[in-house]
Amino acid sequence: MHHHSFSIIVVTWNALHHLKRFLPSVAVTDYDSFEIIIADNASEDGSAEWVKKSFPTFKVVTFDKNYGYAGGNNRAVKYATGDILIFLNNDVRVEPNWLTHLNKSFKDEEISIAQPKILNEMQPDHFEYAGAAGGYIDWLGYPFCRGRVFDAIEKDEGQYNNRTDIFWASGAAFSIRKDLFIECCGFDEDFEFHMEEIDLCWRCLRMGRKIKFEPKSVVYHLGGGSLAQNSPRKIYYNYRNSLLMLLKNLEKHVIPKLFLRLVLDGISGIRSLFTGNPAETVAIIQSHFAFYKRLPKNIKKRKITSTNRLPENAKKLIFDKLIVSEYFIKRKRTYSELNQNRFSDRLPE
Repeated sequence: MHHHSFSIIVVTWNALHHLKRFLPSVAVTDYDSFEIIIADNASEDGSAEWVKKSFPTFKVVTFDKNYGYAGGNNRAVKYATGDILIFLNNDVRVEPNWLTHLNKSFKDEEISIAQPKILNEMQPDHFEYAGAAGGYIDWLGYPFCRGRVFDAIEKDEGQYNNRTDIFWASGAAFSIRKDLFIECCGFDEDFEFHMEEIDLCWRCLRMGRKIKFEPKSVVYHLGGGSLAQNSPRKIYYNYRNSLLMLLKNLEKHVIPKLFLRLVLDGISGIRSLFTGNPAETVAIIQSHFAFYKRLPKNIKKRKITSTNRLPENAKKLIFDKLIVSEYFIKRKRTYSELNQNRFSDRLPE
């Protein structure tokens, strides 16, 4: 079997405590061809010095300022020598054989992106919010995962242990062929934080590539869980970037879909107001203004990618009902309940 070489890129900013806790597991990965690149977004807590001293074989790249997730990863790629890139959050612990299993995903030429099973570091028998067992979206672009729908997180009982096609792979442990990443110009840095991995996956699917979930490769993510989901800053990026991603990638009925999405955002803002969370309402309103301000630039981006149509097999990965109503009105809490034999898992391997 072809042995791929992996470049593991860890972007970090003032998170020495995470590096001390999580990097040792990455360092002892049991695989014969990988390198670890620490992309330091101008940390001031001695991160770079500590890594150089503790792990002299790691490459440490120090940037002049904080470029965020997208910018830090994009800039680190030019130092990577492996043919597969893995963007790994600085708060992820990995199982020793995680790369051996990920390597299997890439023996199929069509597969360009793969995601390991992501469990919760604090509750290792449960999936982790950001990615779980692979991501999907519904027809209005709302993301969810096998193992996590909105805030309902499932216990891992092997229910998603099949290798399957997914619509998006989580940015917490995102592996992609390097040549494809470069061809796609990497993550869209206008996103700053959140959703850039879904946007990149969507663009790759439109190029006819496939994205796989690899259940035997297991990592544990500390993550913000759903606690930090409610910070106004996070809400702002999530709402704004969802709209930008839809504008860039939707092929049909863009205007009615965006309008519907804006209306649902509005309802969500009113709900926040009545549940005593006005900061959330303000963040949603600000996200919409930011979206309008960025319209001209993103309409241009849309033109660039508009020649690529989503192939039929990828269209099947888009959930054809509205996840919001399935969850809040019909009370469906798990991917299995949503997926009553009519969507992606039923596709042949």
